[in-house]
Amino acid sequence: MGRKTDSEIGRFVLLVLLLLGSVSCFMVYLCFSMAYNSVSSSSDDGVVGNTNRDEVSECCRGIENLELWGDAVKWGSDFKVDSSKKCCMACKDMCGGGGRGGDKPCLCDSWVFCGDKQACGSRFGECWLKKQKDTLDPAQRDSGDHVMWTSGVIFGKGEGIVGLETEYGVLRVKLLPDCAPLSVSYILELLAQRHCAGCRFYRAESRGRNWDLEGNHIKNAPFGPPYAVIQGTLEAHGTVFKDIPAESCPTVKRGAVAWVGSGPEFFISLANHLEWPEKHSVFGFVLPQDIENLERIARLPTKPDVWSGINVSVLEKPVHLQFRRINTSH
Repeated sequence: MGRKTDSEIGRFVLLVLLLLGSVSCFMVYLCFSMAYNSVSSSSDDGVVGNTNRDEVSECCRGIENLELWGDAVKWGSDFKVDSSKKCCMACKDMCGGGGRGGDKPCLCDSWVFCGDKQACGSRFGECWLKKQKDTLDPAQRDSGDHVMWTSGVIFGKGEGIVGLETEYGVLRVKLLPDCAPLSVSYILELLAQRHCAGCRFYRAESRGRNWDLEGNHIKNAPFGPPYAVIQGTLEAHGTVFKDIPAESCPTVKRGAVAWVGSGPEFFISLANHLEWPEKHSVFGFVLPQDIENLERIARLPTKPDVWSGINVSVLEKPVHLQFRRINTSH
């Protein structure tokens, strides 16, 4: 057998080096890809924990006596259903796959349904699926008792996020119009005014030793005090607040934004309050990345007080807040 020449050995070594380089590049690409996907999934609409995401996907409510305008993507004259929920779900199916966190393009973000048989006449059951130019400022054609339509808005992945701005950082809130349409309508009204004079946090209670870092209740620990909530008011000066009827859908989990009663007092939860009855209207969730800003407020100086026989912690200095738009183009 002949001996290999130096040139043959050199070519063999070069081939091995090229192979190792290709493998290394592939591994680097794989790692970056996994990291990117992990960041993307944590920074988008996984804002709601798995249980809440399932609960929200089943919510499909609208506002009666309201007709939203917009470009039709499915004409109601050719598409009829027997309930407003089915009309809403048809829109969800065109926006991320039923609202379950899919990656499909959001082709429909609003719907209009005619469900009053007497008032609608031949238009009874019509379901118009539409696309808004601005989902945070949906085009409204008419409203009032004389309007026979029921309308709702759907926020796709990365949409419907507003900023609750404080001196301790911004709390980005994913709104839930399919669960609490009346509540979200009020928040969008505040957003359009570009101010929220009088809006503030005035109560702050940490998780203490009752809940862990994930917001889970610690076995055999009391449920408070402290109650792991930041409470405040969204009654802005110059704005007439009308009591909002119960719109409960998701349970109160860590990051949930909900009304106290029918508002305008509200709270943001720092824990999973599974022990609370489903009477709080949850209309949004703080993004996980901003929970630390909420925890900062919970650590501010407070003074004790008693409300209706309940021991609470009131902030020594209220934290003022206002809503602003969040740029989600990236």
